[in-house]
Amino acid sequence: MATGKKAKNVGKGMKGKVKETTGKAVGNESMEMKGKAEQAAADAKQAGQKAKDTMKH
Repeated sequence: MATGKKAKNVGKGMKGKVKETTGKAVGNESMEMKGKAEQAAADAKQAGQKAKDTMKH
């Protein structure tokens, strides 16, 4: 996987985790759900990149 793409996906996942945690702390369900969705999207992109890398080898 390209290092830049991996870093970007990891960053998005971390951003989602912060948003989820903040949402929980302040009782904002919408923010919490958006954070979980961002994490899921980042995980899916990372899995797709790993699959591409596996196919190249």
